[in-house]
Amino acid sequence: MNYKETVDYLYSRLPMFSRIGSSALKKDLVNIRVLCEKLGNPHYSFKSVHVGGTNGKGSVSHMLAAVLQEAGYKTGLYTSPHLRDFRERIRVNGTMIPGEKVVALTDLLLPFIEEVNPSFFEVTVAMAFQYFKEQQVDVAIVEVGLGGRLDSTNIITPDLSVITNIGYDHMNILGHTLPEIAAEKAGIIKPGVPAVIGERRQETEQVFIAKAKETGSNLIFASDEWHAHGSRHIEEGEDVLDIDLTPASDLIPAKLRLDLTGSYQLKNIKTVLSAIRQLKKGGYQLETSAVVSGLRRVKELTGLMGRWQTLQREPLVICDTGHNEDGIREILKNIEQTPHKKLHMVIGMLKDKDVSKVLTMLPNDATYYFCQPALERAKPAEELAAEGKAKGLTGEVYESVRQALAAATAAAGQEDLIFVGGSTFVTAEVV
Repeated sequence: MNYKETVDYLYSRLPMFSRIGSSALKKDLVNIRVLCEKLGNPHYSFKSVHVGGTNGKGSVSHMLAAVLQEAGYKTGLYTSPHLRDFRERIRVNGTMIPGEKVVALTDLLLPFIEEVNPSFFEVTVAMAFQYFKEQQVDVAIVEVGLGGRLDSTNIITPDLSVITNIGYDHMNILGHTLPEIAAEKAGIIKPGVPAVIGERRQETEQVFIAKAKETGSNLIFASDEWHAHGSRHIEEGEDVLDIDLTPASDLIPAKLRLDLTGSYQLKNIKTVLSAIRQLKKGGYQLETSAVVSGLRRVKELTGLMGRWQTLQREPLVICDTGHNEDGIREILKNIEQTPHKKLHMVIGMLKDKDVSKVLTMLPNDATYYFCQPALERAKPAEELAAEGKAKGLTGEVYESVRQALAAATAAAGQEDLIFVGGSTFVTAEVV
């Protein structure tokens, strides 16, 4: 098989969560352990940092990878889902895995795929670990796919566990209360391994405290360690976020500049800085210059897309992958902070999300362009529009995300704002 045929095989033959939902998930770690044993347990050959959480884990993973790259470490990065190309999931020093290597690793795994019958995600995790071993990475940033305790990535023993925050998402899988969801996320905390929790929340803090006590892990709440304020502006045609930070130190200066400009990065940066501090305590050689330069060039160094990303100006078109209650709340905060005359919302969602809750949060004074991403789990645009109308949202239905965006662009004035989102998979079709 060539690269396209190989990826088509992976998509079509293997149970894939992004396509069919929770029926693609395995209830234990048996398959991934077997796959990795067949490969000689490649995850034993490199150091790692494990990153989970409801929102922000992608941004935090990419920021940590950028800093480690700038510090001179050969850095693997495993994330999911991808936006445009399967190869985005597996990177070394920001470079995507080559297509021919995806083919070779699939060929290597093929006999075991037929024997074990794994999910798409289990195969991609095994593929990433094998590639990181072959590339002899110094350290890999490994992002949790879903949950934590039973996620396929959870066979690693990292140098640091990071959990960004806890919010409502995938409740049919992880639990319907925040403590239940937190317990699943806390499953990545390993014996003796320090853990950074991004946000201290009254509803969930005892879950993490109890888990850390059980595992003998040093527990840090990043929100207790830092205060961050920021301002977003354009400099030399580029969007930047300038952050004032306390407390400052020789490692962490009082001012940082990010090329990730969503206001929610003010939360994520605290998690990142606490993680950097713990890694340095653990022996990683991280200089201030690497921290500053890495955070300034995250998109350039790692290829991160879809986080409050500007697609064009006049009219201003911005997309974001935020899709659950907390993610949408942060998006609305950013919209409010962005000067504009009229708001146009290109919106699509998935059937298994809490659509009603999100629609209740959206502003009634915007013009809506209801659409659906091209996958089985997409909520039909007609149904989304009908539910939106019941919540006071007015707009038209479009067959595709691209058609909806084209209509919004044609209708918008130069000083208007067009937002594209509601699902990671909507964003994927426009970046």
